[in-house]
Parts: sequence; structure tokens; C-alpha cells
Amino acid sequence: MSRTVMCRKYQTELEGLDRAPFPGPKGQDIFEHVSKKAWQEWLHEQTMLINEKHLNVMDPQAKAFLDEQRERFLNNENYEKAEGYTPVAHDANK
Repeated sequence: MSRTVMCRKYQTELEGLDRAPFPGPKGQDIFEHVSKKAWQEWLHEQTMLINEKHLNVMDPQAKAFLDEQRERFLNNENYEKAEGYTPVAHDANK
């Protein structure tokens, strides 16, 4: 049986992560309060930000920026989105 958490982003019980996404208190907090669904959505957003803004994830300023955006995203606050991105419309007839 999968583990569930009260997801901070969706405010409902959802399947939790299998393990903390990284070590330390922030990773533990995410493990305890963020669903798999919300985490996967964040990873997608993070990838778009890295690509759009040409971020070097080894740069401390880029890491701090991504950390801040992650917290905003997971807390349903306004966060920086990749400019010019429009989701692909799926044709319901296919």
C-alpha cells in the first residue's frame, strides 16, 4: 500500500514520495507534506525555468532562485514561470 500525505499544494490526501528528494530538513519537509503529483509537476516547472533562463544549477544564485521558486510553487504562491511557454493542446478526437 502506498504512503499518503496531506499535500501542501493540493490540500488533500495524495500519494506521497517514496523518499525525501534531497537530504536535510527541507527534503524531509517535502517528503512529509508534498505529494508525488505535486513534486513531479515542480520538476517539470523547474526544468523549464532552467532551460528558459539558461541557469547553471552549480551556481549558488541559481540554486537560491530555484529554491525560492520551488517553495512558492509548492505553497500555491506566485512563482516565476518560463516565458513564452504555451502548453500543447491535446486533441480529444485522437
